[in-house]
Amino acid sequence: MSVILIRHGKTAGNLEGRYIGARTDESLCEAGVQELKARSFPKAAQVFISPMKRCLETARLIYPDVEPVIVDDFRETDFGLFEEHNYAELNGRSDYQAWIDSGGETPFPGGESRRDMCERCIKAFNRLKLFDRQYDSALIVHGGTIMAIMSAFARPERSYFDYRVKNGEGFILNGDGSWHCI
Repeated sequence: MSVILIRHGKTAGNLEGRYIGARTDESLCEAGVQELKARSFPKAAQVFISPMKRCLETARLIYPDVEPVIVDDFRETDFGLFEEHNYAELNGRSDYQAWIDSGGETPFPGGESRRDMCERCIKAFNRLKLFDRQYDSALIVHGGTIMAIMSAFARPERSYFDYRVKNGEGFILNGDGSWHCI
């Protein structure tokens, strides 16, 4: 079976290019709601979401007849001290430059590392055994969550950042690792 991975709709913080992670529980903005309503999405028998409002609201818009199941470990990265800030506000800070210079490998100051976030999301995905089910499932999650899962399971293997998606977009991932964009 297939797993549909969809990034939540836009929030005000997304529009401003802010780091909106595990600490900021933003709702969708009106532009995000309208963009989701204008698109069509593949059907899913079961929907799993991050615990954040933006994911719940997206799931209710896309799959109104399916009660979403919250998976805490699908939450976005904890961006620590960078949470709710954007590049313009962080540019010139030594801690931000050190994080940039590491290629995003070091933990966010006061937050978590990409590696830890990826391990958390992949373990949660494996626990669900979605490819063993007899129906398609959807995940309404965050960009980082999608990049973690796709970089672990999609074939041919690609880097984490190759699976970056815009709000309201995503992938269909098959059990054999093949995939396509939605």
